[in-house]
Formats: sequence, C-alpha cells, structure tokens
Amino acid sequence: MTSNRIFVEKRSEFRVEAESLRHELNENLSLSLRSLRFLNVYDLFGFSEELIEKCRYSVFGETVTDTVSDSCPLEGRKYLAVEYIPGQFDQRASSAEDCVHLIDPLADIRIRSSRLLIFDDDLSEADLDSIRHYYINAVESREKDLSRLELNEKAEVKPVSILEGFTALKEEEYAGFCKQWGLAMSPADLGEVVKYFTAEQRQPTETELRILDTYWSDHCRHTTFSTELDTIKVDDSFMKAEFEDELGQFHAMRKELGREGKSLCLMELATIGARYLRSTGWLDDMEISEENNACSIFIDVDVDGQKEKWLLQFKNETHNHPTEIEPFGGASTCLGGAIRDPLSGRAYVYQAMRVTGAGDIYKPVSQTIKGKLPQRVISRTAAAGYSSYGNQIGLATTHVREIFHEGYTAKRMEIGAVVGAVKASAVRRESPAPGDVILLLGGRTGRDGIGGATGSSKEHTEESLETCGSEVQKGNAPEERKIQRLFRHPEVTRLIKKSNDFGAGGVSVAIGELADGLDIWLDRVPVKYSGLNSTELAISESQERMAVVVEKKDMEAFMEYCHRDNIEVTHVAEVTDTARMRMYNKGVLVADLTRAFIDSAGARHHADAVIAAVEDRDPFVREIEGADLREKMVSLMHDPNVTSQKGLIEMFDSTVGRSTVLMPFGGVTQGTETQVSVQKLPTDGYTDTASMLAYGYNPQIASWSPYHGAAYSVIEACTKVVAAGGEWSKMRFSYQEYFERMTKDPHSWGKPLSALLGALRMQTELHLPSIGGKDSMSGTFEDINVPPTLVAFGITPVNANDVISPEFKKEGNRIYLIRHNCRDNRMPDTCQLTKNWDYVHTQILGGKIISAYATVTGGVAEAVAKMSFGNMLGADIRIDEKDLTALSYGSIVVESTGELDFPAAQYLGTVCRGKVVINGCAMETAMLREANGLPFDKIYPATAKPAHEGIIVGDCSCEYKGKWQGAPVEHPVAYLPVFPGSNCDYDTAKAFRKAGAEVRMGIFCNLTGKDVLDSIARMKKEISECHILAFCGGFSAGDEPDGSGKFIANVINNKEIAEEIHKLLDRGGLILGICNGFQALVKSGLLPYGRLGHLTPESPTLFRNDINRHISQMATTRVATVKSPWLAGMKVGDLHTVAMSHGEGKFVVSEELAKELFANGQVAFQYVEPLSGEVTMTSADNPNGSHYAIEGIISPDGQILGKMGHSERWEKNLFKNIGGNLEQDIFTNAVNYFRQQ
Repeated sequence: MTSNRIFVEKRSEFRVEAESLRHELNENLSLSLRSLRFLNVYDLFGFSEELIEKCRYSVFGETVTDTVSDSCPLEGRKYLAVEYIPGQFDQRASSAEDCVHLIDPLADIRIRSSRLLIFDDDLSEADLDSIRHYYINAVESREKDLSRLELNEKAEVKPVSILEGFTALKEEEYAGFCKQWGLAMSPADLGEVVKYFTAEQRQPTETELRILDTYWSDHCRHTTFSTELDTIKVDDSFMKAEFEDELGQFHAMRKELGREGKSLCLMELATIGARYLRSTGWLDDMEISEENNACSIFIDVDVDGQKEKWLLQFKNETHNHPTEIEPFGGASTCLGGAIRDPLSGRAYVYQAMRVTGAGDIYKPVSQTIKGKLPQRVISRTAAAGYSSYGNQIGLATTHVREIFHEGYTAKRMEIGAVVGAVKASAVRRESPAPGDVILLLGGRTGRDGIGGATGSSKEHTEESLETCGSEVQKGNAPEERKIQRLFRHPEVTRLIKKSNDFGAGGVSVAIGELADGLDIWLDRVPVKYSGLNSTELAISESQERMAVVVEKKDMEAFMEYCHRDNIEVTHVAEVTDTARMRMYNKGVLVADLTRAFIDSAGARHHADAVIAAVEDRDPFVREIEGADLREKMVSLMHDPNVTSQKGLIEMFDSTVGRSTVLMPFGGVTQGTETQVSVQKLPTDGYTDTASMLAYGYNPQIASWSPYHGAAYSVIEACTKVVAAGGEWSKMRFSYQEYFERMTKDPHSWGKPLSALLGALRMQTELHLPSIGGKDSMSGTFEDINVPPTLVAFGITPVNANDVISPEFKKEGNRIYLIRHNCRDNRMPDTCQLTKNWDYVHTQILGGKIISAYATVTGGVAEAVAKMSFGNMLGADIRIDEKDLTALSYGSIVVESTGELDFPAAQYLGTVCRGKVVINGCAMETAMLREANGLPFDKIYPATAKPAHEGIIVGDCSCEYKGKWQGAPVEHPVAYLPVFPGSNCDYDTAKAFRKAGAEVRMGIFCNLTGKDVLDSIARMKKEISECHILAFCGGFSAGDEPDGSGKFIANVINNKEIAEEIHKLLDRGGLILGICNGFQALVKSGLLPYGRLGHLTPESPTLFRNDINRHISQMATTRVATVKSPWLAGMKVGDLHTVAMSHGEGKFVVSEELAKELFANGQVAFQYVEPLSGEVTMTSADNPNGSHYAIEGIISPDGQILGKMGHSERWEKNLFKNIGGNLEQDIFTNAVNYFRQQ
C-alpha cells in the first residue's frame, strides 16, 4: 500500500486557531511566543497520485483558505507533532476518508491525522518541554515521530489466557492478585469468584474475570449504594431529633411496604420514596417495565388539536472520572451516554441540560496539583467536548451552569441531563424468548473505553493520567444521530421487543442484560481495526452502539430499515433457555457464566454509618466584601457562582429542533439568563405541549449539612419551575448523587445517608417522587474530597402558552418578593412554600405576574440585577440589607402589573429605566451587567474584536421580475437530502410542510462504495423530480477535516449531481442552503456565481467565527435586497430576529467582490444592531465577524439563497423571551412562487 504525507496550513489571514493557541500558551505558561504555526498533517495510505491531487483542495484543504504541501522543512526548527494514541477514535481522519470515498467510492485507502506546531527558533528546551506537558494529554495523545510513515494496522491478536492456579489462591493472596491485575473488585469479591470456579471445577479465562470485574463495578452494579448498613447512629446536635424522626419514618415505610427483609442500604433509601408514593396513589403516571432505560412517565400531548398519549423519558448521567482525565472525550460521551438511555427506550431526545462542578479556573496553571490537569483546561476542554457532541447530534442544550467549589478539584463533576419523548403506541415492551435474535447496530468496536466502568469506580490518584489511556470513550455524534433518526420510525420501534445501549461494560453488559440465557459470537462484532482479542471485544465501551432484541422472523426487515438509514447492523447473539451467558470467538468458548452468579454482584459488603453533628449556625447569611452597597453589589456580581457564564453557555446549540420556548438569555440585549430549560415535544404536527426541566444544588449548604443541602436542592428546582410558569405539583425527579469515596470511617457513609434522608423528607412532604437517579461515589483525590453532592433534576409537562421569562418587562410595574421563611431548624417550610407556589402559579396564569426569578446563590440582589439586564430596565427597591444577599431558597422575586394582596408578598419597589436603585444607592444597569460578565470573560469570552471593520449598507429595492414558467403547482416538491451529520432535517421539513410543500427526504448512504454510487443515483432522480432543493443545517461528516460543508460540496460537485442541479435551475427551480447548507453552496461555487465550476482562490468563503468557537444566540438581520422569490413580500430595511448556531459562519470576501455583490443586489441579509437597525461589525450583534455584516446572499438570478441564520427554527410560542420579528418566512415565499402563474 502506497504511503504519502501532506501538510495543511491556513493562509496568513485565516490563522485564527494558531493565534488563539499562541495567546493561550503565552497566558497560561507565562511565555512570550512571537509566532506559532499550526499545521494539520495527513498520512495517506493507498492513494494514487491522481487521487491525492483530486483531494488536495476538495478534502484536505480549501482553495481559498489553505496551503497544502507535500513537505514541511523542520531541520533546526523548534516544533511539536502530536497524534492520537492507537485505539483512540480520530474523527478528522474518519471524516476525511468519507469525503475521499465521494470522489472515488471504491478506493481502498486509510488516513491518519496529526497536528504540527512550529515555534520561534529561539524557544528554549525548557519552554518547549512545558508546552509539551501542557498540550499533550497522555490519556488520548502522544508525541508523533515524523520520521516514520507507516500504517501498522495489522495488529497481532493477544491470546486470552486461562488463569492457571486461580482456584488455588489463598485468602491472604486476594488483595495482591487484585492489585496485580488492576481489578476494581474487592478481595472479598475475588473470594466469591474463587468459590464459583472451584465449584465449576475449572480455571477462569481472563475474559471471564474481566467481565465479572466490570459487572460488579460500582459503576454498573452500584456496589457502594448496595452496601449493607449494619448500624446507623446520629451524633449529638440540634438536628439529632429530626434525623432520628426521619429514620423512623424510613423504617415505617419499609414495614408498610413489606420490605423489612430487604437490605438496609443507600439504594433502599434512594428508591423507597417512589415506592411509597406509588403505593399511596401519588405516582400513577410512571411507566412500569422490565426495561430501565430511563425515567419514564405517561403524559398527554396536544398534536394539531388532538390529544395523544406519549411517554416522556428523562435521564441524568455523569462522566466525572473520564472528564477529569480526558476532558473532551469524557464530556462528549457523558452527553452521548445520557442520550442513549432514553433513546434505547425508543424516545427521540430533544432537550438537554448541563450542570458541572469545577475548582478555581482562575488559578494560574503553574499552581496545578501534580498529577492533575489545570482546572481551566479541564473546564474549557470539557465544554468543547460536550458542546461538540450536542451541536453535532442536533440536541438543544438550553440550560448550562458550572458550579464552583474547591472540593471539585478532587474530581470534576460532569452531569448531562436529557429529555426524550415518543408516542406510546410506537413502543413495544416484551420479554425476550428463546430463539429471539440480538442485533448490534451503530458504531464499530475499538479499544477506546476499555475499563471505563471499572476506572470510574476507582479512586483518582497522581498516576491516573498515565495509566488510564484506554478508559475514556470517544464520541461519534453523527453515528448516534443516525440511530435517533432510525428510532423515529414507529414501523422500526414496533419490531423491537427490548433494547439496551452500549455504555459501561460494552458487549458483556449491554447484551448481557437483555436476557438470562445468551449465546454471543464475539467474532461477529464489527471492529474499527484488527487486533482486538476476546476480552477487548467483550468489555470495550466504544460508543454509539445499540443492541436490540427482535423476533427471528423480523430480523431481515429490521436490518433493511437499518441499511436504509445508513446504519451498520449485525446479528451477534441469540436468546437461549440455558440461564448462562456464553461467549464464543471463532468457535472457541471464551466465557461461560451462570446468570445467577453474574447477578450476585459479588460478596456482600457491610459498613456502619454515622450522621455527623450539624453546626448550629445560620448557613444562609452571606458576608459580601465592600465598603458600601455599591462595592458590595459589584463584588457579588463577580462571585464565581453569580457571574454571568454567557461565553460558556453560548457554545451550546440552544435552538436546534425547532422546540426552544425560552432562550438561555432573554430580552432585547439577551442579557437576562433563564433558570429552566423549556422545549416543545418533538411532534410531527403542531403542539404547545412542552417539558420544563430545572435543577437545584448549592455546595455551600450541602457542605454545612448534606441533609439540608439535599432538601434545598429539591426546593430550588421546584421554585425555578414555578417562577417560569410551571406547575410544581406535577413534577417528577431524578437525583444525581456524587460523594467522596467511602472509607471505614462511618462518618463518610453518613454524608450520602444524610443527604438521601433530606431528599426523602421532601419527597414525602411534597408528594414529589424521585423515580430515577445516578450515583457516583469516587470523588476523592488523595486527601481532597468533592463536597457532598445531591443535585435534584425536576421535570414537568407545561403548556408553552403559560411560560414566562425572568427579564423585567415594563417601567412602572411593581416588584415583590414572595418570601419563604425556613423553619427554626433551617429546613424548608413546605406548607408555606406550597401556598406561595400555588399563589404565584395562579397569578402567572391570570397574567398579573409577568416575570419572575427564583432567588439562588446571590439572593434578592442577584435576582433584581439579572432581571434588569435583558431589557436594560432597572429597579428602585427598598429592603433590609441583610435580606438583600441572604440565601433565600424558595423565595421568588416577581414583576407584577398590579398590587399583590398575599401574606408572603413583600413589596420591594418598582421597575424603572436604566438604573438599579437599592435603598437609595443608584447603580447603572449597564455597569452591573459589565461587572457580572467581567471575571468569566477572561476564561470564556462572550464577544470578540472584529478582524474586519468595513461596512457597506445593502439597499437594492429592485423588484424581482422572474416567474415560474411551468404550470402552477399547489404543493411543490421540496427535496431535502440528509447527509451524515445533517441535524436540521426535521426542522426544515416541518417549515416546508407548514408552508404547503410536499417534502421528500433522502438519506445519503456511504457505508460501502456501492452505497455511495446508489445514493448518488437516487439523489439525481430526486433532484430531477423536485421544484426546491434544500440543503439543511448540521455538521456534514462532523465538519472535518477542518472546513465545514466539504462533504456536501463534494456531493454537489459530483458530475451527475452537478448536471442535474443545473437542469433544476434551468427549469426555474429554487435552491436553499442554511448554515451547513450555505457553507456547501459557497464552497461548491453555486454561490455567489449561480453555477458550478467558477471557484477560485479569490472566491468568498465561510470561515471560523472571530471568537474561535461555536456560537449560539439570536441575531437581528436586515433585508438588503428583494431580487429573489425567496424574499418576495419583504422590503429593504425589514428586520428579522433569527437563530444563529455555527462555528464557521464568518463570510469572508474581498472588497472588490463585496462591492460587486452589493451592486448586483446579491446581498440578501446583513447583521444589524437590534435597537437602531444599523448595520454593524460589532460582536455580538454580528456574531461571527462576517465581512460587511453579510449574513446571507443570493445567486445573480435570485433562484439560490444561502444564509447562516436558521429561519426554519421558529414557530408560534418559541423564543418567548426574545423580542422583534421572529418569523422570516422564506419557505412560504418559495412555495408561493410555484403557485403563481
């Protein structure tokens, strides 16, 4: 196989990434780098010279932005080359291979990618070494030897050994054996394994031992939560009587439910609330099934005026350990794993929330604890990983919050909470029967994630970074998007009897949990590369895979559906009546374990628990630094847990899915942050049924008392829901527990015990059950522990009409505090709270309360300030200063159109304009807003200085004179090709259907060369029959390698497709490209030229945003021309507020060509300042730094429109906290063009 290497470097004006990295290294390592060159390196195997030339500027680089070279002289230079360690998924290389196969579908090629950094020649070796240590994370990457160019693909399969002498192990040898083999199980667990194989009269294979270690890990089997608590004691304090009373209530529930014989453990305490409430009639909406994929409740959904029964599923997931050691992969697969739980329950996942915990991200990198990554690196890289996955798969993440506490230096907290929904009639739940087949679909298996389940169950130590290389999975979001799409078809889901996703434990657990008796053929499992032995195949946690049980008669039909949706599927196992899990590899039996022994979960573990004394002090009082009130307010705005996190939050796509009721930030300035996530359900028709999700947790209160901390977590989530218009009494909860590693000290066990007791008290007093959860019990690094953590996630269905947002609406309105006063022992007064919540809800429904903010970390002061930011209003209030900043969980600041006559309503003052006045101290709203953003902006900038400042104002009022020359068409055909990575297909289809088009969608399959050729033939036929060709938004092939839209652009430039596109245009057809589709139109040359084949180095392009990250927000655009059927009925100067979500949306064009485009009337839309309507280059109004503020352009004849803004993502009752004209109905304009004669 031939081997070649090419080097790709941005031209000087496009070196945004290199400059960003140079600034980062200088800042974090105290260097003075004058220059830094950043090159992507591709090692190419099996390429002919001709194929390399065809791919040079169509796959690896771009004509406009890149230089692609065959060599890069490095002699005498200071440089660093970095590559992924073997076994890690390389999305850049994988996507490059996909693009090459569009050019030559039958090419037998391989690609490996790496990065090359070239520094100043006078850089010292010490500084180079510090860069090496900072830049290379040994968990995923290593330094590359550029003198070698070899594939090394044919790895030798390591034989699986039989552990001779295992059954002869003596008890005193167990601990040493566990350490030698790196097992997570305890010596007592190992003793059970020895007994089992002694009884079986044989020695185990290594595969069997690893499977048991995985199954019995804390991650898979909740070993800590299942540990028997032999004694429970309570230390003396003012809370002792309440603790003992709550323990008494717990035992009474066990007795009433007949569970006294069950193990007394943390798991019993965590689940008994839901059991009890269900038995007493307070939980009649929960789905009961042997499948425990996610929390699942029945709800009524209105669809086009008809009521339908749906399942609402929700799940929270943590990847604390993986994210700590490999932040990008750990965080991305945290979300991927969370999605797959409800997805395996057949639900379409449409809503996400991210809650994380970090140490001091402002601390200099030089002060990083040995054996750890810097906190700011973990934080930023994890955010990039989570957002990358969510943005690619097309999941709206509408609430994001990073919580800061020094304890999270021990180990990061990374939580993803997701919501999915499915029509109940589309779900089949049946027990597998002997003879049923198990199909594996989705991604292939590699070494990534091997040992992940056991790794996350271990304590983190200084050596972890060096020894955990294969434990972290790599995410492939476009692959999981395919499964999401497949499961949206009821004809598919009704074939599935049972399903399980591939998370911890891989094949051994995902397939192993499906039935008691199984025969599994490991050699059938599709692999990413050769060399995996039986153990690796059995426990690899490679992502984006699903196992389904179907009847044998349905196997062929199911596999055909998978092929239609471009998904690889393989028959890997069958259900048997043996009650044993047997695994074979090439005919050899490598594992044979009884189900009873697997499910035994090892030895019984025992512990004693003591609930510690609670210090008798007021934990809600806050002392804020400052000589006067003004200084104190500024100090509070700077507090890490109060500061605006806008620069972090806007990395996450918040509008994909056409379902976002509230944007993360609202008001005309998009300055008031929302406290909940609200999304409409993913129905095909119109609905106002939405799900509202909120979280609660304060580490300071929990550190003082885990009992109180858990109780107030529940109260905080409820109060946020009420403040947004939701109904608290319908909420269902899922808890996330995260604690230090348990030791022999009974007080360590007392922390989670106390927290669960506090949560149980809230469940029973409020009748709000927790029906699911996730525990993570390894939050320890040497002598540092995470704070006691119980995060409460609460969800409720809501009518989108009833939802309100927190920004002040109108000058002169009245401001009240709906006050909650806690009980004498500082616990919530739930009787008072429920009255308060009911009153607020009634006043919201009646239209009297029009904005509300649940008081959290910064108390009333934070609430009033943040409510002021969105519309640059303010407040003139009077309040006792000690109540201003006190933690007052359960209280709500509300804006009312009139007087509120209610005992708990404390009048504060009125809404005013431009200033926050507290007790006579006046502060400019703008000053407070700037103070609120400043600290965080140093780590996560919210705006960027524009790299280009020229402005031309488009003003082409020439009427479009073109007409459809064919016969009028009432329902023109809109064809939407769906590529790997497309994620706006459903949104775009919905917009066109609403406009009256007949929508046809075609999935572009590329699993094999034949699939590519067949897809091109189908696509050609569809284009020949359509009136409108629409390229949807998304991340085509993951938007790699380095340049968005390449996959689609290569399809467009295929000779047969290009000819058909020209025929479509010649007969008067229309073409639309939004976001990723716009990128493809520009990079193929269809825009701005109107024809293919005109691309030159001087052509315009779409490039990385000036801020060098993905940005998701609303932007206001101005109509600059009406010379297109897409713009019919609009007037030059019309303003629209449109959703933006992209990483490469900066329109780059020369001054000469820009003037030509404006003169021709080809600039369709420009970014403007929302209040004045003036064209702007200022961030964030021009979110990406587009030259001349260009947001969209048309072809010379007006038939082709390309734009970055997602016009398809709006419908009634979406973006309710955003002002302006939200409807930009280009879809109806296009349909009407074909209806007119």
